[in-house]
Amino acid sequence: METLRFKVDVDAPVEHVWKTMLDLDTYNEWSGAFHEGSTYEGGWSEGDGIRFVGPNDDGTVGGLYGVIEANRPHEFVSVRYLGEIDKGEEVPEASVAGTHENYSFSESGGVTTIDVELEVPENYAEMMNDMWPQALDKIKELAEKQ
Repeated sequence: METLRFKVDVDAPVEHVWKTMLDLDTYNEWSGAFHEGSTYEGGWSEGDGIRFVGPNDDGTVGGLYGVIEANRPHEFVSVRYLGEIDKGEEVPEASVAGTHENYSFSESGGVTTIDVELEVPENYAEMMNDMWPQALDKIKELAEKQ
């Protein structure tokens, strides 16, 4: 298991950046960095189940599912993954089970910093090192243009 960290500064208030990252409409725009057509089902409140899904090349649905372990608005969100989604079905014994993805937000002088920390199996590390910076750049672009 590896822990990866990514960070971006966004020239916008923290409330706006939070909304840009987590609201479904803008989420669907920036999460294309992971796979075109990516979205989520569920909610971001503490205790909510959430599924991060998208189309596979064969037309089936794939992704990850988990639970929101913490949500401090405009400050912190933690997702604990319970497993993968393969052909639309939840697979709890997947290698991501028990891992976390955390988003921290802080604002200083009108600039919001997003810190992303995630635990990934080693075979996911290279892919996430490529995709997360692209995703954060897209969040920055979306938040700063609105």
